[in-house]
Order: sequence, then structure tokens, then C-alpha cells
Amino acid sequence: MARAVRRSAVALLAASVLALAGCASAPAPSSAPTGADATGDPSGEITVYAAASLAGAFDAIAEQFTAEHPGVTVRPVYDGSSTLVTQILEGAPADVFASADEANMQKALDAAPDPALFASNTLVIAVPAGDPAGVESLADLADVTTVLCAPEVPCGAASDELLSTAGVDVDAASLEQNVTAVLTKVAANEADAGLVYATDVIGRDDVEAIVAEGADEVVNRYPIATLTDSRNPAAADAFVAFVLSSAGQAILSDFGFGAP
Repeated sequence: MARAVRRSAVALLAASVLALAGCASAPAPSSAPTGADATGDPSGEITVYAAASLAGAFDAIAEQFTAEHPGVTVRPVYDGSSTLVTQILEGAPADVFASADEANMQKALDAAPDPALFASNTLVIAVPAGDPAGVESLADLADVTTVLCAPEVPCGAASDELLSTAGVDVDAASLEQNVTAVLTKVAANEADAGLVYATDVIGRDDVEAIVAEGADEVVNRYPIATLTDSRNPAAADAFVAFVLSSAGQAILSDFGFGAP
């Protein structure tokens, strides 16, 4: 009888050791999904590639987004949409892409398969304060020093369409890779005029805007998407959702953007 009790005790001890070994080898459960803290709120860093025309609005959006999600750091990169697309397709470590037109987003569909429209914009003629060259219409751009965006850039494609529809042939003094560069040259009096987005001239006193006839018919619509190779998809998705939300749309409206 005593021997049987001892055998039972040994068997129980062996079972306990095996159970403990199994517990030790089992992987510890994740405390939170990637890109989120223990409460499920997004955290970590995201890099947002956005069209140059979005700089002011997206700086404000990033500020409000991080106020609501203090665990997230947003690092924006602004440039012409065609330049950003090229960098993304070459493997640049971006998490979100916001383009100034649908054509450049189409080029990135493999990297950003689910874009959503979030804003719209139209062109204006920008001239230095005081309009020293006396520019009044699109036709005048053929007779003064005019700077335009390059054709592959959204503002350049829109400029070509607007000028072509108006029957105006402009020999541009330079073709810039983003709309900010066009406006910079106009503001510095390096050009008599340039075609930029209406949002670019809001709140500035070094340039004036002339609304060209037919500009309301040439509309750029802006899409945004989380990239499939995002290192932090939870935070990237949260940022995209914020841009599409009523709060994000209100900020875009404050900066002069139209509804998508």
C-alpha cells in the first residue's frame, strides 16, 4: 500500500513538472497589437508623404491628431506628388500617401490599394503683390515671365488643361517639380505670374490671386491611403481616418480646400 502511494506521488510530481515545462515554452501573449498601446490607442511613429499643397493643412491636422493620440508621432514629408510616388515605388519607408491628384495615386495602387478622396482644389493665377506686370487673365501669361509646374506634377497637368481649354500657349520660364516652388518664385518677383492652387495664396500678403475664367472646371481631387508596406498600419489607418473625419474635413476647409 505504501509503495502504491509512493508511485502515485511520483506520477503526480512528473505531471506537474511537464505542465510547468509546457508553460515555460509557450509564447507569451502579445499585450497589444502592433502600432497600439495597451489600451488599443495607436502609438509609435508614422511618416506621411503628402503633396506640397497640403503642407499647411496637414501640419494642422497632424497637430490635432497627435493631441488626440499623444502616443503617435507624425513625420510629414511634402513634395510634388509625382516625386513622392517615385520614392514610394522605390521603397521609401512611408506609411501614408496623400496625392494632389488621382493620376499619381493610380501609379501607386499596388502600394496603396484602397485610396479615399478627401479634398479638392482649383487653380488661380498668382502674381507678386501689386501685380507689377498688370496680369489680368490667362491670355496675359503668354506675354509675361510665367512659371508653371512640370506636366507630370498634378498642378502642372491641371495648368496644361486650363491653358489648353483657354487656347493660351505659354512658354514657361521654368517648370517646377511642386507648386510651392512656383509660388516661391512669384513671391520673390523672379516671375510675373504663375499658376498655383487657390489654397496656396490664402493668408499671404506677398502675392495676389486672380481667378481665371474656366478654373472652376479644372478640379484636382486628392486621394489618401495607408501603404501596404507601412511599418505602423494601426497608426497610419488612424491618421487616414482622422483626415476623412469631420474634424479633419473642417481643418481642410479652413485652409481653403473643397469637399472631395
